[in-house]
Amino acid sequence: MNTLAKKAQRTAETVSDPRWAPVVARDTSADGKFYYAVRTTGVYCRPSCAARPARPENVVFYATREGAEKAGFRACKRCQPDKPPRAEQYATKVTQACRIIEESETTPTLEKLAMQVGMSTYHFHRTFKQVAGLTPRQYAAAQREKKVRDELGRGSTVTDAIFDAGYNSSSRFYEKSNQVLGMTPSSYRAGGTDSEIRFAVGECSLGSILVAQSSRGICAILLGDDPDKLVHDLQDGFSHACLIGCDADFEELVAKVVGFIEAPGIGLDLPLDVRGTAFQQRVWQALREIPVGQTASYTDIARRIGAPKSVRAVAQACATNKLAVAIPCHRVVRNDGVLAGYRWGVERKRSLLEKEAEAKMQA
Repeated sequence: MNTLAKKAQRTAETVSDPRWAPVVARDTSADGKFYYAVRTTGVYCRPSCAARPARPENVVFYATREGAEKAGFRACKRCQPDKPPRAEQYATKVTQACRIIEESETTPTLEKLAMQVGMSTYHFHRTFKQVAGLTPRQYAAAQREKKVRDELGRGSTVTDAIFDAGYNSSSRFYEKSNQVLGMTPSSYRAGGTDSEIRFAVGECSLGSILVAQSSRGICAILLGDDPDKLVHDLQDGFSHACLIGCDADFEELVAKVVGFIEAPGIGLDLPLDVRGTAFQQRVWQALREIPVGQTASYTDIARRIGAPKSVRAVAQACATNKLAVAIPCHRVVRNDGVLAGYRWGVERKRSLLEKEAEAKMQA
């Protein structure tokens, strides 16, 4: 067989191999499943290697990196197939940065964090957000907020809790204390006993509905079959607050929520008291941006908030949402379109989506 014939045969063998397509596509999901070596350079790579594409007649596939090395190939310096997968390396560096933030008395600068984990500032910031779902600044803020809640919960004075958590001044904390704690620091330290939450229970086509309001806005919209259980759920969620069953004026607010459920096209323009971590609030804001009559997958939401690898965390944030329909977690479905994972039952989710689809057609 002459040289041209051998070259054509090797090309045909490579192109027909199912492993060639992931190499051409630089598919990261194929990393670790196999390796490919290039005869002309003497190196072996991951399928996702960003180096100049090899000619198919020069490519040899190996199931393991050990097999490639035994055949005399050396590891590519660009994709480093002899080291842990890049995603794993990044996750390790982000975890290291998180520990540094948590253990620091003051928030480290972005430049200092990047230097400590051995990355450029720009690359570190982008990688941190992709892996953690938050920027380093947002993560540090969430840690400060957690420390404040923990310190106040242990009975520390408000001033000590603020400075122990790493705030440079009490004024900076008080500017956002309502957002962080849902009440004043002194009320939180006292167990929230000074906060009042008004509520009322009504009925709608989905069963019973409870609407609760704090001084900041609607803090809970709960759905179920048993009104008494809804009240107990409210008590569990706001165990230290003073719950007040309300009068006919408040029941008008419940009627607005019921009206929105029955006719989603009218919209629901009410102030909300949204309490959650920085990550949860980003997820919930993304849910509120899904138009009536449309759905998105958990993967879609993870991408929209800049955290494509945080699909499970997105699902958990949906599951902890206390504001049914106002924060429309019913519009989130699985990648295959199947309705699943709704806090108030899949049938209610189906019914809500059907009502919204009708409203979209009538609009």
